[in-house]
Amino acid sequence: MAQPGDQPPRTSPDRAHEPDDMLLIARTREGDRTAFDQLIRRHERRVYNLAYRLCGNPDDAADVAADAFVRVYNSLASFRGDASFLTWIYRITTNIYLDARKKKRARPQVSLDELVEMDDSAITRQYEDHAPLPGEVAEINERARALQDAVSRLPDYQRVMVVMYHVEGKSYEEIAAAAGLPIGTVKSRLNRARLALRELLKGQMELF
Repeated sequence: MAQPGDQPPRTSPDRAHEPDDMLLIARTREGDRTAFDQLIRRHERRVYNLAYRLCGNPDDAADVAADAFVRVYNSLASFRGDASFLTWIYRITTNIYLDARKKKRARPQVSLDELVEMDDSAITRQYEDHAPLPGEVAEINERARALQDAVSRLPDYQRVMVVMYHVEGKSYEEIAAAAGLPIGTVKSRLNRARLALRELLKGQMELF
């Protein structure tokens, strides 16, 4: 299982000759388990990283990712291809996370100290410094802890919006497809999440 922060593998010259997702899906529907194994290998890192960013710890993330692929396998017959296969998996992963939260009602912590090290995120770009001074390191850590606490206190549906937009770097359209929501609802929820974060952080705005 991939670990958070892993860099995506470089594309080899042979990758262009690999079957696309729809072909692997068709083969899986015909009973070819090796085709589904190939689908898992192709997407497991992204699914795990999304689950990790939502759950905040590796054990829960592994459970969510594993449950997601079980549900994907059991639901392949219903996949129509209206959205990309990865977007469909993201929707399933997000739903499993939300279902687990409803049952558990725990408050997991988003480890933004680790998210800082992940590639292609707005948070990475905000905090990135190749040679920080000791005082700057302390300020970065304090800022990360404050933001971590604020994100963990958001309602689940707002937390999903923040993670998918600001950490995963997904567009409004991609989030709408993954969450099964109208784009207007995604924008509204994201705006409310930003306002909620600002309110939660109003006593610490000097950090930002």
